[in-house]
Amino acid sequence: MHRLAVATNAETYERMQAPLAARDIEVGHVETDERTLPLAESPFDEYDVGFVYPSRIMEGAVADAMLDVPWVNDREAILRSRNKADVLAHLGRADIPVPETVVVSNPASEAELTAAFERFDPPVVVKPNSTTRGVGVTTAHDLDSFLGIVDYLDLVHDYRAVGDRSFLVQEYLPDAADYRVMVVDGEYVGAVERRLPESSRERGRWKHNVHRGAEAEGQELPTELRKLAEDAADELDIPYLGVDLLVTEDRAVVNETNARPTIDSATKYEDGFWDDLAALIRQTAEQ
Repeated sequence: MHRLAVATNAETYERMQAPLAARDIEVGHVETDERTLPLAESPFDEYDVGFVYPSRIMEGAVADAMLDVPWVNDREAILRSRNKADVLAHLGRADIPVPETVVVSNPASEAELTAAFERFDPPVVVKPNSTTRGVGVTTAHDLDSFLGIVDYLDLVHDYRAVGDRSFLVQEYLPDAADYRVMVVDGEYVGAVERRLPESSRERGRWKHNVHRGAEAEGQELPTELRKLAEDAADELDIPYLGVDLLVTEDRAVVNETNARPTIDSATKYEDGFWDDLAALIRQTAEQ
């Protein structure tokens, strides 16, 4: 019996308890943030392995020191996946298709910003470099609107406590299908298509994040899309990864990755998903 410390969200924690218990892995929740934590002694139980490194890196480091366990997706994996520009740069250099993207280190001159905007056919997507769930992502249909968005980002980035002052300018792929593909230890284990309800699309909404109201439906992906996700996980060397694909009629690209992906209901994954995940947990515990 292995004991697994889980430092992730409620949905994943609740869904994994019974399937992993049936595979001799006892799951316990490790609360690392939004609490007080005296440093003199550990409040945590004894565990063999962690899943996945906490999202708040500072508090996570304290929990990591107290737990003293190997992690399925360690600190480096979380930081690597969170940096969208880093991911796209690595994948692009490995000839894995990604959207055309410019990273902006703020502040940049108006001339440079104008040049970045004019690389694309409007609209362009503007997104923070290190947020999740679609937070802060928007589109700009003309140069003045784009520069206005940057003005607001300047105000945010001018606050001295802001660590990341970069953002992305990216091509917009209209009508692209949006897939979240799960890869465990280098192997495709299932996918969902994230799709907005028709009523939302009619109101002009376009973000496909589930946390923004999109619905996730299990999908059987063709071999080439499975391989694309596996190649991305292999290049990034992250064992448990959600890979976001945008697929149009003539191309497919890796848009983002998530090293702390939510586990959906089991019906949305391939047979053997829980066996593969349990095997990865045991393998990590033995490191």
